[in-house]
Amino acid sequence: MMGNWGYGMMGWFGPIMMLVFGGLIILVLVFLARWLWGSSQKKPEEMRPESPLDILKRRYAGGEIDREEFEQKKRDLSQP
Repeated sequence: MMGNWGYGMMGWFGPIMMLVFGGLIILVLVFLARWLWGSSQKKPEEMRPESPLDILKRRYAGGEIDREEFEQKKRDLSQP
């Protein structure tokens, strides 16, 4: 008669694998949480306010103003 030691077919390998899989699940959850919360935070370059010239360039590029108006406003901004 063979002794039944209560470890099953895997012996000590079963509890070790359970810890490994549990650790992997925790790591996946941590990386997922950091990815979700990290993407919602603004980057430092996005937090700086736009200069008036940047706003003017964006409006010109978007077609809100024509070239003449762009040049005139650019001259106005460059004057002290």
